[in-house]
Amino acid sequence: MGVMRIPGHEHQAPREVSLEEIRSVLGDCRLCELAQTRTNIVFGVGNPHARVMFVGEAPGRNEDLQGEPFVGRAGENLNAILSLAGLSRDEIYIANVLKCRPPGNRDPKADEVLACSPFLREQIRSIWPDVIVTLGNPATHFILKTEVGITRLRGRFHQTGHFTVMPTFHPAAALRNPAWQELLEADFRMLGDWLARHPAVKTPQAPAQASAPVARGEAEALPRVGE
Repeated sequence: MGVMRIPGHEHQAPREVSLEEIRSVLGDCRLCELAQTRTNIVFGVGNPHARVMFVGEAPGRNEDLQGEPFVGRAGENLNAILSLAGLSRDEIYIANVLKCRPPGNRDPKADEVLACSPFLREQIRSIWPDVIVTLGNPATHFILKTEVGITRLRGRFHQTGHFTVMPTFHPAAALRNPAWQELLEADFRMLGDWLARHPAVKTPQAPAQASAPVARGEAEALPRVGE
């Protein structure tokens, strides 16, 4: 996955490019066939300085209609269990691998992921969270570059470059499976424990500080995520 060039930025160090700039580049995206069937682009929503970023697969029907990720019953489930991690909706950021709904909620096609994933990559680099929570198999496979199923990956943290990753079940799938819901809630408690044991560290926000050699070295890991 190549670097998406954002106008006005030469090196695009972590936290240098704003979410608003990325959304502006996305515009009225027509890079894949999903533009023909979507109602709204669902870019992402939340705290631009979030410690925890949640990544799902793609918008569903409610998300497509409202233009916001994780609304409807899945969003209600997510909101309800965030407190188990000591979090609230206004503290996190949520996005999907795809920004447009696949018709009938079918699985994303490879060319759709290829076209859309650079925007997610830049969102991650803009926020530069401490933890990425992947919700369900598609998001987990994309971020961790694996085909291992979520039932084997959940319950522990993984590392990819700078980022700690916590795979878990999608809140919509958990609603259909009480056993998965229990495991989802256990994972959120685990997340809360991790956050308590790893207090937030204030880091410089200015591009001059962020583009120091160490920061650039960490940034090199992310372009390989999901390739």
